[in-house]
Amino acid sequence: MLSFTPDDPLIFTTGLFLILFFFFLLIYNFLLKKPSLRIGFLILFSFYFYYKSTGYYASILIVSAIINFFFAKWIASTENFSVKRLHLFLAVIINIGILAYFKYTNFILQTFSDIANKDFSPLDIFLPIGISFYTFKSLNYVFDVYFDTLKPTGSFRNFLLYVSFFPNILAGPIDRASDFLPQIEKEPFISKEDFGKAIFLICLGLIKKVVIADYISINFVDRIFDFPLRYTGVENLLAVYGYVLQIYCDFSGYSDLAIGIALLFGFKLMENFNYPFKATSIADFWRRWHISLSKWLLDYLFRPIQMKYRTLRTFSNVIAVFITFLICGIWHGAGWNFILWGAMHGFMMSFAMLIQKPRVKILTALKIYNTKFHKFLQVFITFHLVALSFMVFKNREFQSVIDMLDQMVTFFHGEVFIQFVEQLPLIFGLIVIGYLFHFLPSRLEKFSIKFISSFPLFGKVLLLVIVIWIAAQFKSADIQPFIYFQF
Repeated sequence: MLSFTPDDPLIFTTGLFLILFFFFLLIYNFLLKKPSLRIGFLILFSFYFYYKSTGYYASILIVSAIINFFFAKWIASTENFSVKRLHLFLAVIINIGILAYFKYTNFILQTFSDIANKDFSPLDIFLPIGISFYTFKSLNYVFDVYFDTLKPTGSFRNFLLYVSFFPNILAGPIDRASDFLPQIEKEPFISKEDFGKAIFLICLGLIKKVVIADYISINFVDRIFDFPLRYTGVENLLAVYGYVLQIYCDFSGYSDLAIGIALLFGFKLMENFNYPFKATSIADFWRRWHISLSKWLLDYLFRPIQMKYRTLRTFSNVIAVFITFLICGIWHGAGWNFILWGAMHGFMMSFAMLIQKPRVKILTALKIYNTKFHKFLQVFITFHLVALSFMVFKNREFQSVIDMLDQMVTFFHGEVFIQFVEQLPLIFGLIVIGYLFHFLPSRLEKFSIKFISSFPLFGKVLLLVIVIWIAAQFKSADIQPFIYFQF
């Protein structure tokens, strides 16, 4: 229990985590009136949790915290703009340098080897889980201090808790220091509504991750993506729909669990998803998908780039969007598929900006602008553009994307759909239910939280136990890490 096992990380959906979490929460509640012990105990458990997920590489997090804590202090302590900018530059270089070494070294060396037509043996470099997330959290703190929108904290202990807080260290949300730090010193207060929301989110997260994402991935999606030419076009299309649902349920499921668990400790993290498949454009999609990353990119990449090229007017937005999403793709992973995925989103958003005026004129002339049919078309087209981009996102080899599209066009065989429903009714049912609940009115979620909040304590605990039992029935023998752990 004290050693790190790479094949057996401590994640939210494991039995060991549930047991440890129960006892930790129990002890934590006895320390509510003792701030120093409470905060220290929370840091201790956070590092234990992170160590069990990434081993001795957890020490990099401590080094990163020390570096960013002091650079922020140095930035705030001087009035000299050149010195401030130098400190910011060094902080960014060190943070990105650490991230680049672990995440991109082999990719860069492999790329140069391919160009030189030479063989390359990858270096034995372990990618610490969550390094992209806590690097962005730390840089957010340094940037906000630099832009004078946040006063640096005088407590390294509090800053260490901010960057290491276990619910969101592995895969977000990338919370703002300005939102999180003020909550640390306050005595945690969990209202009846907060407790109900926490139970709802934890139950929802478990269902999304274990019941839907993992099950359809293992039993259907991965099989098609691994060998697309063995299957008909309709099966390939269903696999794409399945993967889009899988990655949403996997990632938003983690966010739900993180936000729900944090609430039980009296911390409120930012929402990370807002029904992204209801989006009416790619820009709207990014206002709903991975919201914490979208806001980070907007504040610290898009706006500075836009200001730099502001004399170009409309083209300043186009340039800023494309560069921002290219970097977004690189942040997601060391692979050409991620870079192409980011470039696709940058291109689609840029293109939409350029044709905005003529598009409105044409739709107005056709008398469908802002009608229900127009909105349906927007949602339908946006969803399928996103689905196409996720085909690229999942496939390391671009040839696999071509193979899948080719099967859909030349070997569709729609009659196989009936066989699919008959032979894999549970897979089909989970995909339908997953999308159905996503497209239901958002007020249903608020009603569910209010309804669960009205339960007595026993009722809430019983609901959680039932959901855990259901998840256990779907759980595979092997641990299925969250998809975003690799980023």
